[in-house]
Amino acid sequence: MITKENPFGQVLVALVTPFTADGEVDWPSVEKHIDNVISHGADGIVVSGTTGETSTLTDAEKLQLVQVAKSVSAGRAKVLTGGGSNETAHAMQLARQSEKAGADGNLVVTPYYNKPTQAGLLTHFRMIADSTDLPVILYDIPGRTGVPITYETILRLAKHPNILAIKDAKGDFSEVSRVINQTDLMYFSGDDANVLPHLSIGATGLIGVTNNIASGPYRTMVDAVNAGDLATATAAHQSLEPLVRAVMTHVPGTVAAKYILHGLGRIGSPRVRLPLVGPEEWEAAHIENEIDLVKGIPSIDFTNFRPDRNAAAGGALPKVAGTTR
Repeated sequence: MITKENPFGQVLVALVTPFTADGEVDWPSVEKHIDNVISHGADGIVVSGTTGETSTLTDAEKLQLVQVAKSVSAGRAKVLTGGGSNETAHAMQLARQSEKAGADGNLVVTPYYNKPTQAGLLTHFRMIADSTDLPVILYDIPGRTGVPITYETILRLAKHPNILAIKDAKGDFSEVSRVINQTDLMYFSGDDANVLPHLSIGATGLIGVTNNIASGPYRTMVDAVNAGDLATATAAHQSLEPLVRAVMTHVPGTVAAKYILHGLGRIGSPRVRLPLVGPEEWEAAHIENEIDLVKGIPSIDFTNFRPDRNAAAGGALPKVAGTTR
């Protein structure tokens, strides 16, 4: 249950970035997809995060994603920019540009590859938070960055007026409870399989991959938890379980989500950018076997699910390379 003003929403989608078959951003599919997830219950959109393939997007594409999301959402959902950078100056620049483009918030990931000390993390996050008036969500995902944000560092960062929340992808429930009890930070689940457990101990909401496909059940789950209706929340959790497994366990979530969205006819191509590649035959078979177990999700009809392994195969090299300053 939210106990203070929440500028982010509760059901946030870590949005995939639809590409054409040759790896360019498919802007009509982007618009259609954003409208779809909002129409089915999302009240927050995170563009150019991990799931949006931030590492292979140019800065111009990231900023255009903010602008397009703001236009399509038309006030129905908050728009956050995601991904950050492992260079503090670049992350500050992106924050300022994203604020100018209309972003409502900034999801800032722990610097990756550099492996800074906790003192380095403090400086990095504080300088980014100082660079704009945007509310900030810290993104703690040591499985990708190699460095966790320690409890002591979180306590210090929680005192910054612009740092309002944390997205958790560590799975340490004792620390979640500790941070919720000892700070005013809002907590967002960053693990699709653990959304209901996180909510049950006081998390504010979720930033998820699977809700690219099924925002509705997450809306139901969050609303039920807000109302103290555990039975309804649990039923939504159980209906999502095989879909979460299909998206999150066999290939990177981005790859699986695009494969499934394309099979449902919601995006024009399942293409990802290298070094990501589409699922191999055996991986695709696992995803499809999990999909066969999905039942009882009103907003999804898998009877017309037509996955295209050939269309998903390999990865694309876009015309303009990588993140640019």
